[in-house]
Amino acid sequence: MHAGGTFARPGYAEAFAIGLKPLDDPARWLAPDDRLTANLAEKDALIASRPADVFAARADTVDAQAEALALLAGHLPAAFPQTYRRTAHTIGIGERSVPVAPDADPAPLLTASRLVADDLVLMRKHDDGWRLVAASLCFPSYWRLAEKFDRPLASIHAPVPGFSAGTRKAVLIERMFDNLRPGVIVARSNWSLHDNGGLFRPQPHPHDLLPAEASIDDLAAMFLRCEDQTLCKLPESGDILFTIRVATDPLAGIFDHAGLAASLATRLRALDRPGQDYKGIRAGRDALADWLERGAARNH
Repeated sequence: MHAGGTFARPGYAEAFAIGLKPLDDPARWLAPDDRLTANLAEKDALIASRPADVFAARADTVDAQAEALALLAGHLPAAFPQTYRRTAHTIGIGERSVPVAPDADPAPLLTASRLVADDLVLMRKHDDGWRLVAASLCFPSYWRLAEKFDRPLASIHAPVPGFSAGTRKAVLIERMFDNLRPGVIVARSNWSLHDNGGLFRPQPHPHDLLPAEASIDDLAAMFLRCEDQTLCKLPESGDILFTIRVATDPLAGIFDHAGLAASLATRLRALDRPGQDYKGIRAGRDALADWLERGAARNH
């Protein structure tokens, strides 16, 4: 588990809500937290050991990648000088020094990802919709970059209930991407359940994480994973920079935080059958919701 994980984040209950909203404080965009050092170290290890699994980019995206790097290189030291130290050609983060000279960088988005705890993805408008054209993705949640790279949103979201091509939700997402204005940052959160707290989870989602008669030990051994996501449109390229910050915690810790167990139980009860299947919890959904509700009642 990462220190300062899922339950430590402000406004955690929003992870169980649906939808996009403007970032409350744009000046705090990509604010560093106590996951930064650990996430950057894990990124370094993955980039060194599995480069093809964690980075991909079309050749025609280098300029947009450089635009994203310049945006972060300008924003982070100005907004968070206690963490980021800017020199002419580098940004220092603790003992780390990251070169930030986009004109000489063959993979500027990869360099940008070395500055933040978040994964970074570039989306570009095409005739068939918005496509994933570049990504530094070290912390996927049950998906592989190779399976989504250079594919349109409708294809990327095909496994998500209600988001396949032609559905109302798919149309709304495309429209939202189209209408996003440079300078505006929007945010959303997402959650999933896992059988361990690892951040690099590219393997397919298991069909059922929990048995129907899951024991208290089974339930307490699960991990809750939260993704804080933001989107902003780059003014020069018109591409969209999509950021994903991941945190995990043992699910048993949810009872130490008022209201969170009840909030998650409510979301679980609201999941329809396709939603339960997508989350991998159809068999154990009721057992999990019962356990959360009992724990919330005891701590009320």
